[in-house]
Formats: sequence, C-alpha cells, structure tokens
Amino acid sequence: MGRSRRDFMKTMGYGAAGMSLMPLMSCINVSKGKERPNILFIMSDDHAEQAISCYGNSPIETPNIDRIAHEGIRFNNSFVTNSICAPSRATILTGKYSHNIGLRDNRDVFDGSQLTFPKLLQEADYGTSLIGKWHLKTTPAGFDRWEILRGQGQYYNPVFYTEEGETKYTGYTTDIITDRALNALENRDASRPFCMMVQHKAPHRNWMPDIKHLQTAEDVEAPVPDTFYDDYETRSAAAEEADMRIDDMFLSFDLKLHPDAYQQETGTGGNVEWARNAPETWEATYNRLTPEQKKAWDAYYDEVNEEFKSSNFTDRELSEWKYQRYINDYLKCVISLDENIGRLLKYLDENDLSDNTIVVYTSDQGFYLGEHGWYDKRFMYEESLSMPLVMRYPGTIPAGQVSDEIVLNLDFAPTFLEFAGAAIPGEMQGRSMRPLMTGPGNIEWRDSMYYHYYEYPHGWHDVKRHYGIRTQRYKLIHFYHDIDAWELYDLENDPNEVANLYDHPEYQTVVEKLKIQLRSLQQKYGDTDIEYDE
Repeated sequence: MGRSRRDFMKTMGYGAAGMSLMPLMSCINVSKGKERPNILFIMSDDHAEQAISCYGNSPIETPNIDRIAHEGIRFNNSFVTNSICAPSRATILTGKYSHNIGLRDNRDVFDGSQLTFPKLLQEADYGTSLIGKWHLKTTPAGFDRWEILRGQGQYYNPVFYTEEGETKYTGYTTDIITDRALNALENRDASRPFCMMVQHKAPHRNWMPDIKHLQTAEDVEAPVPDTFYDDYETRSAAAEEADMRIDDMFLSFDLKLHPDAYQQETGTGGNVEWARNAPETWEATYNRLTPEQKKAWDAYYDEVNEEFKSSNFTDRELSEWKYQRYINDYLKCVISLDENIGRLLKYLDENDLSDNTIVVYTSDQGFYLGEHGWYDKRFMYEESLSMPLVMRYPGTIPAGQVSDEIVLNLDFAPTFLEFAGAAIPGEMQGRSMRPLMTGPGNIEWRDSMYYHYYEYPHGWHDVKRHYGIRTQRYKLIHFYHDIDAWELYDLENDPNEVANLYDHPEYQTVVEKLKIQLRSLQQKYGDTDIEYDE
C-alpha cells in the first residue's frame, strides 16, 4: 500500500507496450438513436456447465445465473477456441484466435497495444472498468478503472493491484471482487454508459469454499460420472498420458489434508517440481488465513482429516472419496459465486439500471467434474470445450430463449461493439451474436468451429497439442507434436465421447469431409503454420 505507480509498474515488470494505445477513432461509429446499453460482463474461472442448474443435471441450484437465462437467452453450444485461462481471456478481449494474438498458452505475455473491445468502447465514451482476475501479465489497457488480483489470486485475503499500487483485503475473494465492483458502480460517471468486466477467481483450483458455506450442501453427494472409470480404450495415447486424473489429486493442496493425516502424498498434479512442494504450498495457503478464519476452517476440515486418518480405503474407494471431496468443495465455491451474481443483479434492480443493461455470465472455459476420471480442462472434449453462456437485455433480447447455434469466445467483442453502436474492426475474427438473440430467426450462421490447444510439453497436465473441428454432430481431433493421432466422435450417438470412430469403415466419408472443412477453417483463420517455432 502507498507505493507509487512508477514503482508498481517496475515491480510488476510491465513494459511500455502494455500501456500504449493505438489510434482508434477511425473504428468508432457510435449510433445516435436509442440510448446505448450498459454492459455488465461477469466471468468465472473453470465453471462447468454441469454445475449450473439451468443447464440441467447440476447437483446444486444456481438461481441467479438461472435468472439471467430465464430473462434472456441460454446458449447450449458456446465454445472456447483454446481451453486455458490466459489465451481465452485474450481472445475475449480481441475477438481473435490465439495464434493471431501472439498468446498461445499461459507462458505468453499479452501485447497490450492490440485493439480490444474495451479500448473501442472507451473511445465511444463508455466508462470502462475491470475488477478481479486479469492473468495476462501486462497492465490492463482500455479501462478507466481497474483493480486486479495478483496472479491467479487467492481465495482468502487477496492482494489487488491498481494504478496507485497494491491493497490487501481481509475476507473471501468472491465477496471482495463483488464489493469492489459495487463500489465502482456506485462511483461511476452516471452521464456515460458503462462497460464493466467482473472476473472471478472461483471456482479455480484449489476450490476453497467460503467459511459460511462449509456446511452448505453437505447432504449433496454427486453421482460418480458414467465415464469416471474411462479406460480410454479406443483413443490415442493422448488421453491416457494426460496427468489430470482425480486419482492424482494432492491430499494436501487439493483436498486440504494436513501432513499428520496421511503417510504419503498422492498425485503429481501435472508438474513434478510443484508436486514435490505441494504440502508446503498448502501450508502456506492455509497460513494466509486469519486466526478467526483458521478457527472456523479447522472446525470443519479437522473432521475431514480425521475421517481420512481412520479410513482404510481400497484404491477404488480412495478415488471416489477424492472425487466427493473435490466436487463438494467445488460446488460450494459455485454457490458463493452465484450469490454474488445475485448481489450485482440486485444493485441493477434497485438503481433502475436493469432495463438498459446487458448482463452476461460465462466462464473462461469449461471443466471436468470427474468425467473421464479427470479434473481441469485443455482437451477438445465437450466438458472443457463448452463455455456456459447466458445473456439478458430486457426489451431487446426476448426472454426464455435457448439457442443451439455454435457461438465462440471470439464473438463477445463484436457483439458488445454492435450493441454499443460502434463499428466492428475487420481484424476481429468473431461475429456479433446480436442477430441470434434479436433477429427474426433463420439467421445464416456458422455450422462448425475450429479449436487449437498448444501448451505442451511446457505446461501442466501433459495434454498434448491438438487442433480440430466440431460441427453440430461430429468432432474430429488431430493430436500432434510428439504424436500423430486422429480421433473422430459422433456426438449424436456418443455424447460422452468414448468411442473413437476414426478408423471405422462406415465413417471414412465423414472423415474426408471433415478434413476438408478443417483445412478450410485453418486457411480462413490463418492457422496454417502448425509446427510453430517456440
């Protein structure tokens, strides 16, 4: 606290590129008709559709996310183009694919001089703000106000950075992000429309619930997914060699056990060096809690520790115990997230802002909740490819809609610009979703999407590089780099993606057609240099 902006920038290593602005006025074409809408963009981190009740089959209720869907539209086929945090966030800002942004994986640094929709809205006289997780390693540009978490952020007692320096808050981070967002709304320039991005850490690993919810949902025992014991029999080596099985979760950092509860740590967690230090990492995380927080935390988790100490699990029982501990903590984080979305909706209601505010809820990607035996994301399989997406704008987006069209994280930027009456730059590779929500129907739209994941072998979880195409019915994936393997899934007959049909004689015509479409998409988006230099 109290550090100068110059010292802050030096400490964080932010360069001039992150602060520079391009000439933008040529891209602005502000409409002069109807009052321009405010935009409230709420994004979580790793929130699976399977944990949202309006998508069905969720073990918990999420009434506030559901409210946005019921009062507007729910997208059933909303997808990420590269299922990992920083690349997805950069794509949302720029409307471009990872290879065109220069940010393929979490090692890369975002070039803040690029054109982004917040910059364009700012030039169109919107008040712009960013609160919460940033994760792009450069200073946010295009925002009148920003308050961002340090790195991934912590679940308790977080440090926030602003232009003035850093501040540490005491409390639960999901609540604090909302507190800061409400403060920004209360102190905005009410003469201008606003665009606010509220970006939560939750429910990212290591899934630490709010103390007030430790006893919440204790009676919820999520059913073990049908594919939990998937043996990957028909697939390439990519699935089997990935290091993200719930079996391999840490007893310490992931499951909150103290060293006296177990004789030997389990798991690798996707990084051997980090795995070696997992107990110490958990100890440091636990020691961030205040004495009062520790007392409440221990009152709950000491029982969990004792349960484990007194157990004599078989391998199968241990796997399912880990799953139940994981899913229980994950769902409690989601409950807090949904409550805080309710706080934002209540503010809009009480301040006569609801009718002229577009409210969006999404996640930066999907997540595995035990499907295929996994947690995490990265693969092009449905659970991590799917981004939940609900949106409302009363009077403009008719309520109660459900769309099965394929929409992408590429599409947020052009959508917001069109609603704001600003021109959409030609370099943006997405399309405005507005016609899907407000048009007369029968809109000509994309019939397939392109995906590319890069973070191997340098990242976490050993998920091999791959690219692919998904249509309404089929998915074709090519794993490459130190492997050359193809997988084909018929989503209509095999929604769980357990039967790779690539070599099946009856599907060879489908494979040939999909490869042609795949090459066409790579040409369209300029992703033809697959074996890029690192």
